[in-house]
Amino acid sequence: MTKLSDNKEHQLRKRPSVAMSLMPLLVLVVLLTFVIRAFGSDSLAGASQIALLAASAFCVLIGMWRLNVPWASFEKAIVKNVSSVASAIIILLLIGALSGAWMLSGVVPTLIYYGMHIIHPDIFLVSSCVICALVSVMTGSSWTTIATIGIALMGIGRAQGFADGWIAGAIISGAYFGDKISPLSDTTTLASGSLGVPLFDHIRYMVYTTVPSIVIALIVFAVAGLLCDTNTAQDISTFALALKSRFFITPWLLLVPVLTGVLIAKRVPPIITLFLSSLMAVVAAVVFQPDALREIDPSMFKASMRCLYDSTQLATDDATLAGLVGTRGMAGMMGTIWLIVCAMCFGGCMSAGGMVGGITRLFIHMVHSRTSLVASTAASGVMLNIAIADQYLCILLTGNMFRDIYDREGYERKLLSRTTEDSVTVTSVLVPWNTCGMTQSTVLGVSTWTYLPYCIFNILSPIMSVIVAATGYGIVHRKPSADNTTEA
Repeated sequence: MTKLSDNKEHQLRKRPSVAMSLMPLLVLVVLLTFVIRAFGSDSLAGASQIALLAASAFCVLIGMWRLNVPWASFEKAIVKNVSSVASAIIILLLIGALSGAWMLSGVVPTLIYYGMHIIHPDIFLVSSCVICALVSVMTGSSWTTIATIGIALMGIGRAQGFADGWIAGAIISGAYFGDKISPLSDTTTLASGSLGVPLFDHIRYMVYTTVPSIVIALIVFAVAGLLCDTNTAQDISTFALALKSRFFITPWLLLVPVLTGVLIAKRVPPIITLFLSSLMAVVAAVVFQPDALREIDPSMFKASMRCLYDSTQLATDDATLAGLVGTRGMAGMMGTIWLIVCAMCFGGCMSAGGMVGGITRLFIHMVHSRTSLVASTAASGVMLNIAIADQYLCILLTGNMFRDIYDREGYERKLLSRTTEDSVTVTSVLVPWNTCGMTQSTVLGVSTWTYLPYCIFNILSPIMSVIVAATGYGIVHRKPSADNTTEA
């Protein structure tokens, strides 16, 4: 009876037009435009969440009123979407705890102190990009890279006088490049595995688009590093002295990031790694920074707990250092988590109402050649990032929507898996309400709109994918046949 009822209900639903499918997105963009103008940097404190829920309500209204989609379908899709990011929410909370513990234990100040003496300002942006790329390749996680070494590089860059946008752009560009080509990356594995493409075939094929993109990015960062007006050696020395007077700087504190790296190399699950790393940092804080802990609370136990979950601030006369040593802990992640939940509501409503399929049809109708096929895939991936707000769902949806077309037209699946990564994985961080965009913005303390123009690699990747497709370099095209549809 239930299956028959579901089939009858499905038959009663109407298929939304492309224009109708785009309407909720248009409403969201308009609302966010007003929100950003009115609230500025405070837009993520609640107004953006309301905009997402309002756009979700508009989507439900269209679905129930014009498309005969019952509320139960929307509710089921929302619950499914929210549950899919449960582990990401736990990771976010642990990142908040880790960032607070690493700061107050002196781990980040130590990394910044030694980094300022090693990395020259002229090559800082290039060095940041390369360092994050190497760490991300080894860890397979852009999130972990940015939450650890990325935070330290932000502090070094600010001390050297670089604008936040340039620093965050170099960090994110390197981290996402490394994430894409790492065999340990979950998104890389997902993009290849979901389409039946061997993992290393997929990675080798991505080299055609990722290497030109990262080379151009490194050139831009090299030129920017030479042209940016940075602080003098005296200013940097003054900041280093202020850092050393506030924290006990010792090479022993580097054991925490080293041991964290060992856990990551052994592929210990991220949640366990972040928890153990935070615990090690708390122990280091008790041993090396007892005065800083007592400044937070006379009770060492309460101070240790507060550095994990609460906002803290240490007294200092240096304005730059004051902004650096302030921590937010787990509590600082709650706004981001709130935004993620609201974004998942919007994505669930778009899926249940059939709007995602409507947007996809818009791009499928544009397919007339190899170039237009890849361009349509890339554009669809970016649009799904905006609409669904979760890169994992977008990777699966993009692959599922285009796999039959690639098979029918005689193109290898690895062309689709590469284009999916070029358009979905790397652009997710550029969308303010996407899980990646919200996370990296919160972790680095830089607005998505601030760093977006400087994420050179992320911006170039989908464009490079289309350019390489236009040249035909490395692309195998077989004569379309009925056998293609069954090929893995």
